Amino acid sequence: MYNDFMTMKYRQLGPKGPVVSALGFGCMRFPTAGGRIDRRQSKAMLYKAIDSGVNYLDTAYPYHGGESETLIADVVVGRRRENVIIADKMPLWLVETASDLDKYFDEQRQRLKSDTIDVYHLHALNAERWEKMKKVGAPDWLARKKEEGDIRYAGFSFHDDYPAFESIVNGWDWDVCQIQYNFMDVDEQAGTKGLRLAYSKGIGVVVMEPLQGGNLATPPRTVQAIWDRSAVPDRSPVERALRWVWNQAEVGLVLSGMSVMEHVEENLRVASEAAIGELDAAELALYEEVQAAYISLKAIGCTACEYCMPCPEGVDIPSNFRAYNQAATYGNMEGARGQYARMKDLFDRGLSETDTRGINCISCGTCEPKCPQGLQIGDLMPEVAAVLGGTKTLDQALIS
Repeated sequence: MYNDFMTMKYRQLGPKGPVVSALGFGCMRFPTAGGRIDRRQSKAMLYKAIDSGVNYLDTAYPYHGGESETLIADVVVGRRRENVIIADKMPLWLVETASDLDKYFDEQRQRLKSDTIDVYHLHALNAERWEKMKKVGAPDWLARKKEEGDIRYAGFSFHDDYPAFESIVNGWDWDVCQIQYNFMDVDEQAGTKGLRLAYSKGIGVVVMEPLQGGNLATPPRTVQAIWDRSAVPDRSPVERALRWVWNQAEVGLVLSGMSVMEHVEENLRVASEAAIGELDAAELALYEEVQAAYISLKAIGCTACEYCMPCPEGVDIPSNFRAYNQAATYGNMEGARGQYARMKDLFDRGLSETDTRGINCISCGTCEPKCPQGLQIGDLMPEVAAVLGGTKTLDQALIS
């Protein structure tokens, strides 16, 4: 249970950014009922977090079909609005022309009932979208909105590889950025290298997915056995993952998507205790052991180098293998099958040119000579598709 006498810690979100609570509330995983946000429970969670010192609320245009933004508006009225920093994001996949930037931004301000959005990100920016945003004038638009006072700090959230991150970071005078980062993703996406690059350039870093979408919350027995050797064995896997991120001086704040009051209470407690540089060499060595243990559970040795791409049938080979490995490594079959289903959903909604699921693999073998790992992709992909599509279990798959 969270002790109300504990005090929230605060950090500077980069030299150009605001002072923020170490813990930010990620508003994309509110409790739901009947497919809609359970507004009573969600409001109670937000009130608890804000009254306990959380001053950073992160939302986005598509979260809960727009209800996330309207819920925040209902909670942060009057004096509460003065005491919180609202971060929102432009839905880049919907932007086709320069006028769309104002269209969606104004719609979000109406939902939030706020003339100013404190931190405004280009949502899920990657190499392709960055080129598109430059063509529609998004950088100049951000600068103008800052001058006019409609945005206080401009940034981007990111899901791509390090070269894309470096190009984007060096491509404009950003105030903040938001990256996926946890002790298993040190070499994935922006990774530790990207974290340090942004920090060195004076860009405040917001960390999302500190639990890798919940994958790190319930470790298998082999991993838990390593944690049990810790000098502080009573810490939960969630606490360990959060403390690892907060241990680093380059991190401005950590977002947590909380779905029940117990999540709020645990995260508040850990945020009030965690400190930069608190983990000693022995504890950090345990994290390295845990990393190795998780990696040993990886079923397919794909490094996501993309040398196998493009597939003539439009299959996103690395993404299919990544989802399968998520199920095998972390036991998160629901999450892996959700990723697989979204591939078809993106195609059905016209947001992807092809259906990138493994079910469309015809085992033509075009990709196999290109794979540095020597993977027999034509044999693996039908098994991956069967497991992710729900017609086989992991135990039934012919993948060693």
